[in-house]
Amino acid sequence: MEQQPHKRRVRYKGTHPTKYEEKYKEHNPEKYAETIEKVIGKGSTPAGMHRSIMVEEILDFLKIQPGEKGLDATLGYGGHTRKMLEQLQGKGHIYALDVDPIELAKTRERLASAGYGPEILTIIQENFANIDAIAAEYGPFDFILADLGVSSMQIDNPSRGFSYKVEGPLDLRLNPQKGVSAAERLKELTQEELEGMLVENADEPYAAEIAAEIMKNLRRKAPIETTTQLKNIIEAALSFLPNNNEKKDIVKKTCQRTFQALRIDVNSEFEVLEAFLDKLPDALAPNGRAAILTFHSGEDRMVKKAFKQWKKQGVFSEISEEVIRPSAEECRQNGRARSTKMRWARRGQ
Repeated sequence: MEQQPHKRRVRYKGTHPTKYEEKYKEHNPEKYAETIEKVIGKGSTPAGMHRSIMVEEILDFLKIQPGEKGLDATLGYGGHTRKMLEQLQGKGHIYALDVDPIELAKTRERLASAGYGPEILTIIQENFANIDAIAAEYGPFDFILADLGVSSMQIDNPSRGFSYKVEGPLDLRLNPQKGVSAAERLKELTQEELEGMLVENADEPYAAEIAAEIMKNLRRKAPIETTTQLKNIIEAALSFLPNNNEKKDIVKKTCQRTFQALRIDVNSEFEVLEAFLDKLPDALAPNGRAAILTFHSGEDRMVKKAFKQWKKQGVFSEISEEVIRPSAEECRQNGRARSTKMRWARRGQ
């Protein structure tokens, strides 16, 4: 029988690897704990990992008791789920949802390895817009958490196309098996629709210039199929800005907002959130608690409005009057926490 040649593991090039796929130590946190600690100590997120935000604040509000039944509507890396499971002390159950089949499988295995199997944790590939169907089968729930942020594993993986910082396909889908990619979506929009989407989804001040530049490229049949191609178009759209120290920061923030706006559109994130908020009260048990983490003003406005509406109708007995933000120390340790806002609500009897 022909012997297969031994395939060597890709190792770091130099002392500070930059490519996602080369960071094999960061992809194996259990094996290389010292490396992980160093990366986190510098205020960065290790490749392939996600650092849960506002864990203490969430647990402080939810006050989870052993024997209760809960729902993590956005499983992600499973960090919040694991902390909530610890509060149950082996009694009760948590149901967890995620639309991303790639990360869901990894998180299921990670939590099972930590001792959280089907006797206390049920993981379901489902969009949290369908919380009514989940609650009808498994609820109602004593506590519900929804973290609306995109996980670091998705942002950092070039093949997912979430970041303008690295070359990758312009995809941006949370579930790459459904819907159309961002590259295809750009071909469907008119210039007016694209400009409106950039304003509505990201409050983009240069929406008109970016929409015009994108349409100019599409009319010339110039491809916009990769993250770098879109980044270059954004830079071209802002070429009229004076070349000074501020321009680099403006281009960076404009790229972030443009990619955010496209991601929200491709995944129908506002429509999904609206459906979730409409169905949330019926998914909660009497005295049930819900906490939601948002990451930009559009999401926070929607949560604030819905919570006020349900309180006015007497469905929620109590809501957070002001947003709760992560501590300065957490923001220092994890830059991705800076834009986080938390709101909570409690259902009446």
